[in-house]
Amino acid sequence: MKRIIVIGVGAQGSTIAKRMNEHPGISEIICADYDFKAAKVLSDALAKATALKLDARDLDSVIAAAKGCDLIVNGLPLDYNLLLMEAALAVNASYFDMAGPMEDIGFVETYKMLFSEWHAKFKAKGRTALVGAGSSPGLANIMAREAVEKMDRCETISIYVYENVMTKRFTPFWWSPEIAFWDMAYKTFRYENGRIVTDKPFSRPITMKLRGINREVRMVDHEHDEPVTMGLLANTVLKGVKNVEFKYGGFGVKLSELLHKMGLLSDKPVDLNGTPVVPMDLILKLCPPAPKYPDELKSIINDGVVAEEGAFLVRVEGTKGKHSVRIDSYAVGPGLVEAFETSGLSHEAYLTGQCASVFVKMMVDDVFSDPGLFVPEQLGADAREYCFRNLAELGVTIDETLQQHTIYSRPRRKRAATRPVKTSTGRTDASPSAALFA
Repeated sequence: MKRIIVIGVGAQGSTIAKRMNEHPGISEIICADYDFKAAKVLSDALAKATALKLDARDLDSVIAAAKGCDLIVNGLPLDYNLLLMEAALAVNASYFDMAGPMEDIGFVETYKMLFSEWHAKFKAKGRTALVGAGSSPGLANIMAREAVEKMDRCETISIYVYENVMTKRFTPFWWSPEIAFWDMAYKTFRYENGRIVTDKPFSRPITMKLRGINREVRMVDHEHDEPVTMGLLANTVLKGVKNVEFKYGGFGVKLSELLHKMGLLSDKPVDLNGTPVVPMDLILKLCPPAPKYPDELKSIINDGVVAEEGAFLVRVEGTKGKHSVRIDSYAVGPGLVEAFETSGLSHEAYLTGQCASVFVKMMVDDVFSDPGLFVPEQLGADAREYCFRNLAELGVTIDETLQQHTIYSRPRRKRAATRPVKTSTGRTDASPSAALFA
């Protein structure tokens, strides 16, 4: 039986705690948060849980709270990651989070440090740290790895996330607006021709058609973990991938791009009638927070849902034998209304929280217990299969489409009547015979 501590019991942290409460291998769950009310409301609803008020900025307090725990689950913003990892090492516990840290040394440099120094620290302790394991990053990474494994060589991985859920009550983001706006305003990363490239926010816009949306939508580059981790691991687990990109679109992106163009996502003070004002501070002060409790969500939904669109696509391109292959994998989960009706969560909290809960369950079940620090694309076939199977039980499925060149045989005798053959692009050719490579 294992004891775990969930630090930060917002939407994702509370979802993980609820799922672990159902797990027969868990004896106790400590629900820790600076907001004791949130921790108490959650723990009161769970048979195995106790509530704890915790200031996660204080390492000694975190160590004291986590003593005797087998796993620390981090549900806090990125700047707490390294401190909580330090606490995990101090109490000899494994560690889990849903997005990699953003340190002053830079995003790329931070991940290099995780893969070297922190990997060595956890390996020396015989403990496992799994970082960046929510929906994206997380599910997107194992979807990409699963597709890569079907190829001989990988050329490009593209991750497209489109979220356009709008309600009559102004709700710009369904997770922390602070994290959302800072991510939007930060420089973007992509892995291009074998090297990590940085660019300005909202760069390289494209329009594209995504399944389930009856029009082309606009997507832009966005600061995210996947191009960084996949680039650093290109030759070890992703068959030499040369290009990785993450693109994002939807209402929140449109709003953020307009604010950015006006300078309102800047952290540099401006003079306002003799008073220095940081534009981002003002935006965060005025922006409504993401709904946290079921009654808030219910009230927003009852006021009216204007649009409920979304798509989550991982596209992997490469070669098999002498031929080009493209695999499109869509993650499919409930929308806002369905997610709330089935779980009391928003669509965003449901997808990220349920993905995270499955990764945590995988660690609790020792399906993946290698010592060291890892990201999801490093998980082996058994661990990936475990995640896909458990997610399907929670209503999150993966639809995969293989698109490949059609190979036509050359006629060896006088042609008689021809028959139409559909190619992978939908073009109709006439040929007496055709064969798709396996």
